Amino acid sequence: MSSPDPIPTTLPEQLRQLGLTQTATDLNDLVARATQKRWSPVVLLDAVARGELDARARQRVERRLKEARIGRFKPMADFEWAWPKQIHRPSVERVLTLECVTKRENVILLAAQGLGKTMVAKNLLHQAVLAGHSARFVTASDLILDLTGQETGRALDRRLRAYARPSILCIDEIGYLTYDAHAADLLFQVVSRRYEQKSIVVTTNLAFKAWDTIFPNASCAVALKQHKEATREEFEKDRAAFEDQLLTLKRDETLSLYVTRLRDLAKDEVKVEQAWIQESDGGTSASPEDEDEY
Repeated sequence: MSSPDPIPTTLPEQLRQLGLTQTATDLNDLVARATQKRWSPVVLLDAVARGELDARARQRVERRLKEARIGRFKPMADFEWAWPKQIHRPSVERVLTLECVTKRENVILLAAQGLGKTMVAKNLLHQAVLAGHSARFVTASDLILDLTGQETGRALDRRLRAYARPSILCIDEIGYLTYDAHAADLLFQVVSRRYEQKSIVVTTNLAFKAWDTIFPNASCAVALKQHKEATREEFEKDRAAFEDQLLTLKRDETLSLYVTRLRDLAKDEVKVEQAWIQESDGGTSASPEDEDEY
């Protein structure tokens, strides 16, 4: 078998200028394989195209993962299903199929600290990124710090649009710190800009009825309590229709997950309040070591 013609020294750079970066990187190996297997021109072009497409797909995933800022997390394969008192595993796994993203629904994880709600949320975002969706993970405190730090209205609008852009946004740890009315209204703007357009994942240790304790004097939080009784009446009148919008991961136990379109946040208050009362009566606490894991 005759040896292949020497590769011109300028060829890799020419390929890079054409955007064929992966081909330029693998050029020597590609030419050697093509010569050894006696590829036809069509087979060679197919190998070049496939290599470039695969490389660009990997780069897109890497870019989306970087933009998502998910950080370190345990995979669901390591989730301690026995750590919460009880958990409905099929419901969690159904959420991880990303049906909530395609339907533009929202996921609410309500639990005491250390029970894995952030772990589930991060795995959900990671799955979304691998499936081709854009995602963003941010704690509530970092979100509000970012928004309140904008010095002009134009800069604030730019940041709000950035949080409205991803297909799925996770706001982690709502309920751990107290914020003023301005901060609460900024959070409300993020939610309203994504309203029925993009999915939101929320992790919290507080029932909605207690949100006015972390957002004192904020109209968007106070409104939840004002709608409480009217919502309860609506819930009792049309329980079946309401439950179609709200999926409980685990009823009457420590870790609760809800999927809803959030057409009215006050509607969620009824179900979340009931689950939280049950958790408070007999919930478990997490050790400091377990809290660090999640």
